[in-house]
Amino acid sequence: MDRREFLALSAGVCLAPGSVQLSANQHTPIPIIDTHIHLFDTTRSQGVPWPEKNDKILYQPALPGRYRSIAEKLGITGAIAVEASPWLEDNRWLIDTAENDKIIVGVIGNLEPGNPDFAKQLGRFQQSPLFLGIRYGNLWGHDIASQLKNPGFISDLRSLAREELVLDTANPNPALLAAVVKLTDLVPDLKVVIDHLPQMSLPTDKAVEKLYEADLHELGQRPKVYVKISEVLRRVNGQIPTELSFYRARLDGLYNTFGEDRLLYGSDWPNSDQWLPFDMAGI
Repeated sequence: MDRREFLALSAGVCLAPGSVQLSANQHTPIPIIDTHIHLFDTTRSQGVPWPEKNDKILYQPALPGRYRSIAEKLGITGAIAVEASPWLEDNRWLIDTAENDKIIVGVIGNLEPGNPDFAKQLGRFQQSPLFLGIRYGNLWGHDIASQLKNPGFISDLRSLAREELVLDTANPNPALLAAVVKLTDLVPDLKVVIDHLPQMSLPTDKAVEKLYEADLHELGQRPKVYVKISEVLRRVNGQIPTELSFYRARLDGLYNTFGEDRLLYGSDWPNSDQWLPFDMAGI
C-alpha cells in the first residue's frame, strides 16, 4: 500500500465532494478492521461510568448491532472493542457482549498493572480468546510515567508481554510518549499501541517540541510500537475541516515515522460522533 492508498483508506476524513469513500460493493484490497470502538449500554440497571447522562450525543446504547448497521456498508468486516469503563466486571461484560456478535473480533480490557490481584484478574479474562490486552494511560486517574519506578507495575507488564498481549495507551501527550520510550526500554518485548495520536496537540514550546520529536522518532525505530490513526478530525474555530489536505501533513509524518505496517485504522466510534457521524467521517 502506498501513501495515497493509505490516506484514502485510513485517514478518517473524506467529506468533500469527490473524496474517497468505500461501500460494500467496492473492491477492497484487504479486510478492514476497525481497531478502536467503544461499547456500552446506558440502559443497564447499574448505569455506565462513561458517557455522562447529560451528553446528548453519546448517552445512548452503543452495542454491536448498531455498529454493524453503519460499519458494514463501508466495507468494515470487524472491530476491536476498547474498554470504556474502569469497573472490573465490565471486562466480563465487554467480553460477553463481543462473544455474541462476530463483528467484534477482539477486546481491550481495563486492568491495573501493579495491583496485587493483576495476575489473577489477567488469568481470568485471558481465558477468552477475544481478550487481546489492556488499556492504560491518561485515563481514569492513571498515567504511565508515575508507575515507571514501581517494580510491581513493570513486572505485570512483563507478564503481559510474555502472554503476547498488548498495552493500548490512552490519550497521548508529549509526557506519555516520553514515558512509553522509557517503558519500552524496561520491557522491550511489550507490544504497545498508541491511540489517537493524530488528535494530540503539538507542543508550542520549542524545547518541549524538540523532546517530543526525538521521542516520536525513537518510537518509530521500535518495531513493537504501533500507532492508531484514530481521532483524526479536529475542530478549528468551531468548524471541522473536511478537506484531506488539512490533515495530510500530520498523517504523512506518522506514515514516514512508523510505516504502513505499524499504522492501524480506528474510528473511535461512537465517541467520533462528537465530530461527525460515522458514515460521513468515512475511513
